[in-house]
Amino acid sequence: MAPTRPNKKPKEAFLSHSSKNSAFANRLAKSLTSHNISTFYSKKHIVGAQEWHDEIGAALKRCNWFLLVLSPEAVKSKWVKHELIYALQQNRYKGRIVPLVYKFCDINTLSWTLSGFQHIDFRKGFHKGFQELLHIWKIEYVSKPAQKKSKRK
Repeated sequence: MAPTRPNKKPKEAFLSHSSKNSAFANRLAKSLTSHNISTFYSKKHIVGAQEWHDEIGAALKRCNWFLLVLSPEAVKSKWVKHELIYALQQNRYKGRIVPLVYKFCDINTLSWTLSGFQHIDFRKGFHKGFQELLHIWKIEYVSKPAQKKSKRK
């Protein structure tokens, strides 16, 4: 049985993924941003000479939701595993870890604990999976959110 999740909208969501799944992570982050959900993920926030290890650690301490992109590449990634272990040990992530199935994989390779979490399946289509994710926070899905009009002088 899946742990009960608080439905509070994220202050900021940490997006854990394999770098080999960056196209999916980018799309997900853009979609979350368009629904006013701030995200941290390594490609977006870590630039060149920055200490990426420290940046990831700071983001894990700052974020209040943990989104885990599951794929064969992710379950083999030592960094995804490190991030997940950290999230599992933090009380503030209790009920706020959301496994997102991007591609079929053996989740037990990453952690035996994942079988106890409710998963959101993106293999049935991005929009369907994204709607399920937003439903956790009681946020209505908008396929093309209205963009703010720029004021012309």
